[in-house]
Amino acid sequence: MENKIKLDLIGITYNQIESGVYAVVLQESGGCLRLPIIIGTAEAQSIECKLQNVITPRPLTHDLMASMIRAFSLELQEVNLYRLPTGIFAADLVMTNGMQELRIDSRSSDAIALAIRCDAPIYTNRETLDEAGFDPEASRKEASQPEKSEEKADDGLEVLRKLGNVRLLEEMSVPELEEAMADAVAAERYEEAAEIKAELDKRKEE
Repeated sequence: MENKIKLDLIGITYNQIESGVYAVVLQESGGCLRLPIIIGTAEAQSIECKLQNVITPRPLTHDLMASMIRAFSLELQEVNLYRLPTGIFAADLVMTNGMQELRIDSRSSDAIALAIRCDAPIYTNRETLDEAGFDPEASRKEASQPEKSEEKADDGLEVLRKLGNVRLLEEMSVPELEEAMADAVAAERYEEAAEIKAELDKRKEE
């Protein structure tokens, strides 16, 4: 991976709009941009268990995978996250057996869960971070700016809650989307903000 940027794992956040959906939040090391990646419940629990040092009665799937890596004298050197053309995140597990480097395709959630168990660094590239990342402070400042129009649009976040489905963002106006994104980032609901940003980017391309 070219132009590698190291990421630090911030934590897990819950999507209040879509039940059972979580996002793992990473931040560029030494920087301000944060990268949210939507993951499932099982993966969120696995990552959270490791972050909280919860010892389960029996090994979780990612604990088993980490044990197998060590048992076969392999080493997870690093994880490289990137975004597919469809907008879904994926990852490469960069491993070594002491003689050659091995690259294994992985889901981003599985890669992160393994990385924190194997003490492996997590990287992405500048393109991915610029496209999908957010600066929380900048978004808060935007949200605090006074309305340019006397007629204030309905609160974007409230519209999202009423819709109950982020896939209906296309029905919202650009001002509503911008306000909703600022609110979501300020409240650190990054997975929600990512969906809104994707819709805004699509509008700009059109």
